Formats: sequence, structure tokens, C-alpha cells
Amino acid sequence: MNPQHDTLPSDLSQALLVGRVWRPAPVNGPSVVVVREGEVFDITATAPTVSDLLDRADRVAVARSADGESLGDVRALMAATLQGGEGPQLLAPCDLQPVKAAGVTFAISLLERMIEEEAGGDASRADEIRVRMQALIGSDLSRLRPGSAQALKLKAELLERGQWSQYLEVGIGPDAEIFSKAPPMASVGFGAQIGVLPESEWNNPEPEIVLAVDSRGEVVGATLGNDVNLRDIEGRSALLLTKAKDNNGSCAIGPFIRLFDGDFDMDSVRQGDVSLRIDGDDGFALSGVSHMREISRDPLDLVRQACGAHHQYPDGFMLFLGTMFSPSQDRKGPGTGFTHKLGDRVVIASERIGALVNEVQLSTEIVPWTFGVRALYANLAGRGL
Repeated sequence: MNPQHDTLPSDLSQALLVGRVWRPAPVNGPSVVVVREGEVFDITATAPTVSDLLDRADRVAVARSADGESLGDVRALMAATLQGGEGPQLLAPCDLQPVKAAGVTFAISLLERMIEEEAGGDASRADEIRVRMQALIGSDLSRLRPGSAQALKLKAELLERGQWSQYLEVGIGPDAEIFSKAPPMASVGFGAQIGVLPESEWNNPEPEIVLAVDSRGEVVGATLGNDVNLRDIEGRSALLLTKAKDNNGSCAIGPFIRLFDGDFDMDSVRQGDVSLRIDGDDGFALSGVSHMREISRDPLDLVRQACGAHHQYPDGFMLFLGTMFSPSQDRKGPGTGFTHKLGDRVVIASERIGALVNEVQLSTEIVPWTFGVRALYANLAGRGL
């Protein structure tokens, strides 16, 4: 697997990166690591979990200065992870945090969700519905502020025409779609295989920025994620969202969490771009760029809708911010739209965060998820942590 982008931030010397590494015997478990000046240090003795580290008020100081065992050059570790083998391997950079996701936060993704809904999961109907939907809505949804008077006026007009959609409700209404993407410990990381269900014939990657939020609801860093989506299954019924979204290998996060400090903060996220590159064994190639400035809801508003007096996360949580990518480029013939093929290489990149690289396979065939929270605690206890 050869990534098409640099896998590390362009300003690596200034970046404060936190992650997790699977270490073989005698550790036989995950370690919390930080990257300083391109060198990886295991600081598990100070912060047994990433959740512990992110919840500390002095997390930036700890990440910068805590004693730790050197695991060598970060580029060598990432190259070894891509190659596989029995040495140290990168994992998803979160552990005890549940993974939440915001949906329909970009105008183009709103349109595509409405298409899925009307098509009932049939990709062959997508082009015709897309043209009709664009003509019907007749406005630039990217300019609408959700919950605004203008958005409510459009809602009233569409209701009168009998064209209201559950996706429009969360796309331009006051309440965001916030759903549970994956439980703690289920996410895969940089270099891992991602999974789609064997019965899905219409699916796609969803490249997104992912926020790391502590137990107080404070955003403390950001990383990249792939909210792998099964369009045909979700399109059949919104009640199948969990079946479409939460499967073995369907949530990829990484390569590292970049901590917020004086140089990288929420404004860096708001101004960031996210690129997507897909390369298939069949010679297929697709690429594009998403601009976070086009998001319809501010990231902090999404955080507030996810947590607060109505819902707490004592171990913190990870929050996908949504995507504007719903690839429609034909893959299997005219009018078929895009869908993954096994072996696709997916690269999601952002200049100041790095790149997340994964390969598509079947959820039923990739390595099963067996190392959960109990296994983590047992491993840490065995190491005296």
C-alpha cells in the first residue's frame, strides 16, 4: 500500500501528536505514545490510556515532556505498519472513548442522502433523482444556516410540495444528526483493513475530521477518520443506520491525534481542507478535496449537541464532523455510481494532521475485533499499570 500523500503533518516539528501502538512480546498490548521531533515515545507509565491523557489539564505539558521509552523514528513505524509483520504497529489513537458522528453537515451530502432515501438503496436510479432533486430544491443549500428563518421558509415550501425528507430535517433544521458510530476500542487505525458487508453493492468512504473531546466537553485535539458507509443499506431504511455504519472495520481513525496547543487549535480545524484519494486494483482512481469552511454547522455547535447537561461522556468521546464526499463517479458502468471494490486503497489527508491510509476488504474476512475494554484493563494490570 503506497500512500499518495505525506502521512505526517507538514509542520511536524511543531506538531504535538498522540497515538497508540500495539507492542509485541513482552508487552503484548497497546501503548500510549507521543511524537516529538519525529521520534516516538511510549509514555504509558504516565498515561495508561489516551482517555487518561486527554482528560488531564496538563496534557500538553505531559505530551511534551513525560519520560518515555523511545520506539524510534515515526516514519519507520508508519512504514512498518503499512507493511504488516510482527513488530510494533500503529492503532487507532483513541481507546476508551465512544465514537460519535455528525451526519448531513455539508450541502452535497444532504443532497446525496435524499437521493439514497428516494432510490431505496438502488444505485441505478441515483442520476435521474439527482437531477430532479437539484431542480426541485432550486437553492444553494450551502448558504443556508440550519434553523434560520430562511431554512424554515424552505422547509415550509417543501412540505407544501410533499417533498420533505428526514435528511432535510437534520440538514437545515435546528437539530443536528448525532449518531453512535462505534463503541470504545472498536476503531481501526492507520494501515489497517477497513470492512464493508458482503451484501452491500453500493458503498463509499466518508473522509472527515474527527474531534477528540474530553470528559468536560472540551475539544482537545483533532485527527482524521473514515466513516465507511453502506449507501444501499441506509437507503432502504434509516432504521438500518447501525447496520450500515457499525461493522467490523467500518470506523477508521488516525494516524495520530494532534493536540490543541498555541500553534494548532479549533480555528485550524475550521480552516482545514480534507482530501480523498481512492486507487483500485482495476486501475480506477478518484480524488477530491473538501473544505471545512463549507460546513453548515460550526464544529463547537456539534459538540454542544452531542454532550452537555443532556448527555455526559466520563471517558471523553470522538466526534466525526461529517463529510461533503458522496462519490458519484461511475465504477461498474453508466449510471451505476461509485462503489468500493475489494483492494481499494483509500487515503484521507489534511496538511496539518497527516494522512489516514487503509485498504478495503470484507468485514467478514478481515481480522475480527477481539481486544476490548476488559482485555485492555487486564493487559495494563499485568504490566503493573
